[in-house]
Amino acid sequence: MKIEVKTISDLTAQEFCQIAQERIKVFVVEQNCPYQEIDELDEAAYHLLLKDDQNNLVGYTRIINKNAKPITFERVLVPKQYRSHQYGRLLVQATIEKAQELFPNQSIQIQAQAYLENFYHSFGFEPISDVYLEDGIPHLNMKFGVD
Repeated sequence: MKIEVKTISDLTAQEFCQIAQERIKVFVVEQNCPYQEIDELDEAAYHLLLKDDQNNLVGYTRIINKNAKPITFERVLVPKQYRSHQYGRLLVQATIEKAQELFPNQSIQIQAQAYLENFYHSFGFEPISDVYLEDGIPHLNMKFGVD
């Protein structure tokens, strides 16, 4: 496994197309949630790609620094054919580590799908909100690290 972190200008056109296709498959089609998936945050984000030895994309997330604090990551995905191999755990751990490297001494706050609360809790995230609907899907805000 290899982890690559790139800005939008570092991504090849092929890489960005693959990321866009996977994000739309997961967040729009699978979750039946029509919304503007590719957005202005992609230009400012760090894109973390998890690739296998054959250079296949097996995981993706983007790290964003919105107004300095707290930082966040989102669009956490593992393509359907690579699920059930613990790539999600590897992806989240790598994302936390890279976020801390890029933005030391800052907390991380995420909008987690509610059914994944225990998953994120296993990394040290704590809920900081009640469950709410985001695009018709139950979410909650969770925080990791210092203030």
